[in-house]
Parts: sequence; structure tokens; C-alpha cells
Amino acid sequence: MNITTKPFEYMDGKTKCIGYIAWDESYHDPKPCVMVGHAWGGLDNFAENKAIQMAAQGYVGFAIDVYGNGQRGETQSENQALMTPFIQDRKMLLKRLKAAYKAAQNLDQVDENAVAMMGFCFGGLCTLDLARSGLDLAVAISFHGLFGANDLPPKKIKASVLALHGWDDPMVPPNDVSALGMELTKAKCDWQIHAYGGTSHAFMVEDANDPKNGVKYNARAERRAWTAALDLLSEKFTHHGVG
Repeated sequence: MNITTKPFEYMDGKTKCIGYIAWDESYHDPKPCVMVGHAWGGLDNFAENKAIQMAAQGYVGFAIDVYGNGQRGETQSENQALMTPFIQDRKMLLKRLKAAYKAAQNLDQVDENAVAMMGFCFGGLCTLDLARSGLDLAVAISFHGLFGANDLPPKKIKASVLALHGWDDPMVPPNDVSALGMELTKAKCDWQIHAYGGTSHAFMVEDANDPKNGVKYNARAERRAWTAALDLLSEKFTHHGVG
């Protein structure tokens, strides 16, 4: 295994986005790409490490930059200020996500017909929105993401969707879980929702520790969710001999 990583610049119109890619140079033929959507703080070490983990599985990991120019928040108020414009304008968000998707397809290391995405928290919402757009996304995996549908015209969802959810997450109450299930059923896509009992928001993040606000790491849920994600990626990309 010979994993290489580097920053990767791509454009959304006039906005420069600074992503991060990881791949195993032991593979010489194009491989599936797994885009990684960051949480509300921007593209951070957590997202970069997930890209590296994808490379270790034989994929090309691509941590995308939703906010542009590599912007990161340092405080909750800064994170909120970065995220809110995209939450309020899902058309703008989708345009930014499509720019990342196109950039992924154009990478020399990537099979342009084998692109997936996973996302965490805000990145989970991004993942679901990219799937909702009807693009030829193979897999869309949301880890403790927000489920609220956007106001854009509904499209046929081609991706296999996996939503990994902490049942005690105050940001996504049971009604939202049911609504997502109904939305995905109406879209007639291949979908799964895994809800983990006794599990809060940000359960995949080791340093998440704010139980008063429903934010808490959970090692058991992390292990189960990661296994489910890898299983689905392997199922969809088995013809590439990876996973």
C-alpha cells in the first residue's frame, strides 16, 4: 500500500474550492471515488482522515470543500455563519456539490462512472441533496446527517442511500426519520435507514462530548455504522476488485 495525499483545487464558477484527495498508488487503473462531505465547521482533519481511510480501502478519497477557499470555523457561531447560507439556499448548495462531483469525475485516478459520497452532520445533508439531484451517484451515505428535504423539483434518485442515525439525536426527531423514509420510498430508490438506540448526534466523532445538547461520541454505534457503510460500498463496487 502506498497512499498519497494532497490538496486539490477545483472551481465552482468563480469560487475556488480547496479539497483534499487520497489514493493508493499501488493501483494503476482508475478506481471508484468516495467524496467526503464535512461537518458544519468546514473541511477539517476528520474529513481528511476519512478520505485517507477510503484510500486504504482501495478507493480514491476526496474530501470536498463546500464553503469554498478552504474556509473553516473556529467557534460555534462561526460554524453557523458558514453553514447557514447553504442551508437557506439549497440551490446554491447543490451547485457547489455538483462542482465537486464533476471535479471527482475528472480526476485521473477515478473511474468517472463510479462515484459515491459519504457525509457527516451537515455533510450528511449534502450527501442526501446530491442523491436527490438525480446524478449518477452510485452510493450516498449519511452519518448523523440532517434529513430535511430541499425545495427543489424532485428527481429520480439513482443512488443506493444509507442513512446512519442516532435515535436520540435532537436535531433529527423521529418525524424527520419517517419523512425521509417516505421521501425515499416515493423516489423508488434502494434505501436503508439504520437507527442506533442510546445514540446522539455526532456519534462518529471521538471528541464529541456535549451530552446536554445531544452531542456525544458512541464507539459501538461508530463501529456498526462504519461496517454498514463499507459493506454497501463493497457491494456496489465489487466489480472493481476493491472494498
